[in-house]
Amino acid sequence: MLSDHISFLTEFIRRPQNTGAVAPSSRWLAETIVSDLGLESASLVVEYGPGTGAFTGEILTRLDADVDFIAIENNERMRRRVRERFPDIDVADSSIEDLPSILEKRGHSPGDVDAIVSGLPWAAFGESLQDRLLEITASVLAPEGRFATFAYIHGLLLSAGRRFREKLNEHFAEVDRSPIVWRNLPPAFVYRCRGRNEV
Repeated sequence: MLSDHISFLTEFIRRPQNTGAVAPSSRWLAETIVSDLGLESASLVVEYGPGTGAFTGEILTRLDADVDFIAIENNERMRRRVRERFPDIDVADSSIEDLPSILEKRGHSPGDVDAIVSGLPWAAFGESLQDRLLEITASVLAPEGRFATFAYIHGLLLSAGRRFREKLNEHFAEVDRSPIVWRNLPPAFVYRCRGRNEV
C-alpha cells in the first residue's frame, strides 16, 4: 500500500534509529518470517514492532480465534496505523524491556510465550540494548517456543551483522537462517531461533 510506504519513509526520516527501514516489509518476507513457527497450535504470540502491520496480517491468518496475541509498538504514529488496520488486536504502548510486566498484566507468566515475531531494527541498536532485549526474549519463551526476526542481506557483510548472529547463538540453543527473500526491499532473510541457551 502506498500509504504504508509513505508512513515508513516519514518515520525513517524522523527517527531512523527506531524505524530502521525506508519501506515496509514485503508480503514475501512476511510469509517467510511466520512460517515454521508453530503459530497454528500456539496459545500466546507476541509481535515486536508491528509498524504498519506487514507481519501482523500474516500472523493473524495462522492463529485460532482464542489465541492471545500481543503486539508491542512504542512509535505513536505506527501504533495508530496498525490499530486502524487491525482494530481488534491488543497493541501495547511500551518497550520490549517491559515485556515481563506486559505479560503479567494480562495474566501470563514468563515461559508462557509460544512464538515471538520481531520487526525491530536490530542493526540500529547498541550492543547492550540488543543483549537486554534478546535476554528478555529468551526468558519469556516456552521451552519449545520460537523467535523469528529478520535482517537485510547487506548485514551479512558487516561486522555488526556478524556480531548480531553471534548474539543469537549466545541466547538461543538453535539458530537457523532462511533463504534470501529477494523480492523484499532491500533483500532480506529470516533468523529462526528456538530454546534458551543455558551454557
